[in-house]
Amino acid sequence: MNTPQLTTYDHALLLLNQREHACAEVAAKLKQKGHSEEDIDNVIHQLKELNYLNDERFAEIYVRSKANRSLGPTRIRQELIQKGLSSDIAKNALEEAECDWYELAKDAKIRKFGEQPPQDFKEKSKQMRHLQYRGFDYDQIQYAMSSSDLD
Repeated sequence: MNTPQLTTYDHALLLLNQREHACAEVAAKLKQKGHSEEDIDNVIHQLKELNYLNDERFAEIYVRSKANRSLGPTRIRQELIQKGLSSDIAKNALEEAECDWYELAKDAKIRKFGEQPPQDFKEKSKQMRHLQYRGFDYDQIQYAMSSSDLD
């Protein structure tokens, strides 16, 4: 059975049909499929003009999605930059997100470790490392731990 070869534009639309993508992601996936750089650049430009591809919109959706999974702003920013977005777009998306990062850190701590205060320094360190891994900064971690601080 002979399947027709998809054009660069068709491949890009298939990708965008599944979920929102960053421009750099689409370009990388199209290159992986064997499309030429010139075709990829033309298609990316065309999709941007049609507003099918928008890095700001992608960043906004990505931040909301990751915040709902209890990830902190530091990790989300890092992941956005890894996906090829500029640090300015990542910063703006995080600033515009309607998230209380402090409460999100506290919720992440409670979800993983419960409301009981840590029994010793080793347990407290473990909880703080977990929150740091999730992408919360020092102040947010301190807030999350404040209700369960050792005296």
